[in-house]
Order: sequence, then structure tokens, then C-alpha cells
Amino acid sequence: MPTAEEMLSTASVVALGVCLREAAPSLDLAMVTAAPAELAGLAFSERGRLVRDALLADLPAEYGAMEKIFRAALEDPSFSGWMIWPVTEAVAVRAVADGELEAGLALTAELTSRLTGEFALRTFLAADLDRTLAVVLGWTRHPDEHVRRLASEGTRARLPWAKRVPGLIERPDVTRPILEALRRDESEYVRRSVANHLNDLSRLDPGLAVAIAGEWLASPEPTTERLVRHALRTLIKAADPGALALLGFEPPVGLVVDGPLVAVPAVAVGESLAFEFSAHNRGAGELRLAIDYVVHHVKANGTLAPKVFKLTTRTLAPGESATIAKLHSFKPISTRRYYAGEHALELQINGRTFGRSTFTLTTEGN
Repeated sequence: MPTAEEMLSTASVVALGVCLREAAPSLDLAMVTAAPAELAGLAFSERGRLVRDALLADLPAEYGAMEKIFRAALEDPSFSGWMIWPVTEAVAVRAVADGELEAGLALTAELTSRLTGEFALRTFLAADLDRTLAVVLGWTRHPDEHVRRLASEGTRARLPWAKRVPGLIERPDVTRPILEALRRDESEYVRRSVANHLNDLSRLDPGLAVAIAGEWLASPEPTTERLVRHALRTLIKAADPGALALLGFEPPVGLVVDGPLVAVPAVAVGESLAFEFSAHNRGAGELRLAIDYVVHHVKANGTLAPKVFKLTTRTLAPGESATIAKLHSFKPISTRRYYAGEHALELQINGRTFGRSTFTLTTEGN
């Protein structure tokens, strides 16, 4: 994960000012010029808001005049990269305030090929969901894959780093026409966004996500199964029976599992835990297996909290066995704090748990 300075850096904000001066030489960019000195210590979203507000302060208060400057800047190829994030945010704020929703969306679509307009799109969606979605649906036929991806990515219910749009959460099926239009898209870049969008829906309405995926699998393209597998990954890890059955992971009748066996009784934060297990098909039919594992982490209060990790898929013929080994890293990450104590490890295969081993996590020196 890049740092805030590696994304919306001081240099990129300075370069933004240069691009705008070339586009509008008479423009007074006092706030934009001062912004780079104020970035130190700010998180990425805070940087974006600071530069957005500087743009709104320096650029004309009328949307049409602002758009003219940004369109002039688009003639310069260097008007690109992370500097575009606060530009699109400024476009959205000013367009919504001036009642220029369609014009603002059109400019956002043009800017998105220089980085992305997915975060600014949330401002339009929050202001007028149905009117915005009507425009966005038209983007699904755009010749530029970046714009088609924007149609899917910007309307995700749980888009990372982005503000929530209540209408997308309250009406989880409202973006379905966009997904239907893009699920067969020729671009993997676009289809990956469609899968992530459907995964967001699965967190809001699992039944809806499974129903949509089932319809797609009933009339598939060569890329459909891969898209659906990625889209249903959260439900598979959650052992959702509808998602498991849809992907062919039926209850594993005849499966015998030995393990998981941990290689050492204790591991320190920063190290990795090695474990292995064997799966045996003692049944009369073929077994298609979705194999995950669950680490039960010690919490601050001493209780255990499970987290499911994807491992692999495997098909076993009758009488066939497989031995699988895995290293699980306890390298420190920003999204999890580790606590010392006895942890547990289980396997989850086709939604059912198998085996349980314990190990001690130590935090000395961390």
C-alpha cells in the first residue's frame, strides 16, 4: 500500500499548479500555491480535501468558467496522475452546487482516463441518485474502458476510501442494470470491477448476489465463472450455502481430513506459522473442494476472534488424497493488532470446519 506522500505528493500538487497556470495564465492560485506546504502529516483523504478546497477557493465560482479551465488543462498530457483526484472532487462539488449535474458528470468521465473519477462520483450520487445513475448507465457503452469501469467502480456500495451513499445501501439492486451491461465486457479491468461490485452487494444482500450470479452462470461467457468466483469470495469464506452450491462446492460427503498440524508450538509476531493437512476422498463420487482456513486471534480482552483466509480449491477423485502445506504470516499490518496468547487454527472446507490445533503467539520485542 503506497503512502499518502507517494500518492498525492507535494510534487504532484506543485505540478497541478503549473498545469493550471498554463491553462489560465491570469488565474490567481494563492491557495493552490500554498497547499504543498500544508500537506505534511496529513492522511491521503485529508490531502485530497485540502487541495480540493484550495481549487474551489482559487478557481471561478461559476461552474462553466471552472470547466473551461480544466478542459484547457486537459490539452496538457502532464495534467494526469494523483493530482486529478482533488480536481474531480472540485468538479463534483461545484457542478452539484450550480445545478450542472450532467455537465459535471461529462467532465468527470473525461478526467477519469487521467486517474479515476470514482470518488468524485459519490458526490453526484448522493445529490441525485437516479439522475446520476441514468447518465452512468450510458457510460457502459463508452469506447474507453476507463469510463466503463468508472460506471461500475464508482457506484459500488462499499467502495474503499470513498464516502458511503445511503441510496446505494438502501436499494442494493439499483445498480443491477450497470452490472448486467458490463458483465460480458471485453476488458478484464472492467470485469474485475463488476466482480468487486457484486461482492459489495453480497455483503448487503447475500440472496440477491447469489441470484444474480446464478443467472449469469445460466448464460455464461468464457469469463463468467472466473468473475463469479471472485464476486462470491466473501460469501464462500462466510460458508454461505447458496454461494457454495452455485459454484459446485456441495457438502463434502466422504471427506476425511487429517490436521491441520502446526510445525511449531509457538511463533513470534513478524514470523510465519507453518502448517499442513491431508484430505482423503473416501466416498464414491468426485469431491470439489473450496478450502479455507480460520485463525482464531486473541483479542485485547483475551477472547478469540475468528478470521477466514482463502487457501485453495481442489478436486479429489474417489480414493484420491492430497497433502497441502501453508505458511501463514504474522507480519505486522496496519489493519490488525496482534496480542500474545494461545491462538487456534481450523480448516474450513465447503463451509464445514475440520480439525483444530492451537499455538502460542508471542509479541516480545514488538
